[in-house]
Amino acid sequence: MVNKYDVAAVLDLIRPNLVADGGDVKLIDVNDEGEVTVELTGACKGCPLSELTLANGIERILKERVPGVTKVYPYDPELAEQERAAKESAE
Repeated sequence: MVNKYDVAAVLDLIRPNLVADGGDVKLIDVNDEGEVTVELTGACKGCPLSELTLANGIERILKERVPGVTKVYPYDPELAEQERAAKESAE
């Protein structure tokens, strides 16, 4: 199982590079499969290069420094709302 605090600590190391370009990263979730969900904010949100930042920067560094990280996904508020609604209807 991936330690959420380790992921957050590595994101804190990455953050200054993103802030220097007017952006930031927020940790949303870490699941049992080692999948990390982050939200890019500021200038990074909607930037055409955000997919490269996510895959070649954030994901690569997390995989190198945090054992068990398998994939990094961008936060999708629409998908999160759909999942929340599905959970509520199942209850």
